[in-house]
Order: sequence, then structure tokens, then C-alpha cells
Amino acid sequence: MTPQEDIAGLILAGGRGTRMGHVDKGLQPFRGASMAEHVMRRLAPQVGALAINANQNLDVYAAFGVPVWPDQLTGFEGPLAGLATGMARCATPLLVTAPCDSPFLPHDLVARLRQALDADGAELALAETEEAGPDGVPRIQPQPVFALVRTNALPRLEAYLAGGGRRMDGWYGAIRVARVRFDDAAAFRNINTLDELRQCEPE
Repeated sequence: MTPQEDIAGLILAGGRGTRMGHVDKGLQPFRGASMAEHVMRRLAPQVGALAINANQNLDVYAAFGVPVWPDQLTGFEGPLAGLATGMARCATPLLVTAPCDSPFLPHDLVARLRQALDADGAELALAETEEAGPDGVPRIQPQPVFALVRTNALPRLEAYLAGGGRRMDGWYGAIRVARVRFDDAAAFRNINTLDELRQCEPE
């Protein structure tokens, strides 16, 4: 697949890893590499440039050979703070995000998000999957950390953050959003705990 040169990819690795025992999730070993490296390998062929959003172990991430951008907001303010940092720092008009704990992300993620973004004249395109709810009934599950955004929407995101908003989907009311349904929900699986990490290792 030809990379889309006007799109930068940002791997979100700026959290504390609380559910994984306060370890850096992106650096946890997984199938011969770190989880963040697996995400890089999936995303790199789809974009023109890559960067990592991280707030700890910056030298370790820098050794992966891509820029490392800490949050501009202090205090581990969540993935939306990482998105704002990426939008402010990337040199392309479009930015796509993926979390460091989702090593199975689709190979056609960027192409499909870009197609929807352009077709709808949207400012942000995000992935959705269909999953069974607690009652067994299928429901639509947004995947807001897998999103493609136009970087000129940054002022509206910054206004939302300045007002104390931190929900990844909380600023969508200020922009036009396109939604893309992906059939393979497992491709968006994130690994939150050490037990889940061990379960995903091959036998």
C-alpha cells in the first residue's frame, strides 16, 4: 500500500499505564518487540511520517528513530492532550492517531479513514466497530483513538481543553465527523493488563 505523504502518524504512548501496574505499556515486550514497535510497523507503511507521543522514557522511545513529543499540557492529561500536541507539531495537514497498546491495527486504517474524510468534507474521521453488548445485542463501538484529523481544527480542540474537557470524543460537537465501520473488531483490541499481554502471546 502506498503511504499517504500528507498524513503524519502519531502513536499515543503518553499514559501512566495504571491498569498494567504503572509500567510504560508501549515498551512492554510482545512477540519479539515492544508493543509500540508493533504499532509502528503497522502504521508506518500507511503514512508519510511517524512520531510518538510519550511523557516518560523519552530516550528509549527516541531510540526507535522517530520524533518523540511529550504533551504540551502537564500532568498526564490523557490521549486528547497527545492529539493536540501532535496537531501542533506535525508538518502535514492531516494527522492519524493509534494507541501504543493496539498492535493489531488494520493495514487499511489510514486509507479508509482518508476516503471518508474527503467524501464527507469532514474535519475528523474515526473508526467504529460492531461488538456484542452485555446483553448480547450487537452495538456500535466508537474507536476514538483511531482517528484522522485535519490539523487546522487545532484551535477548536485547544478551546475544549482550555475549558477543562478531556474526553476523547468531547470536542466532536465543534467539528464535522465522518465515521468508518470496520468489520474486524479484533484489529482494534487494546492490551491493558499484563494478563492480557500474556494471553496474546503465541503458544
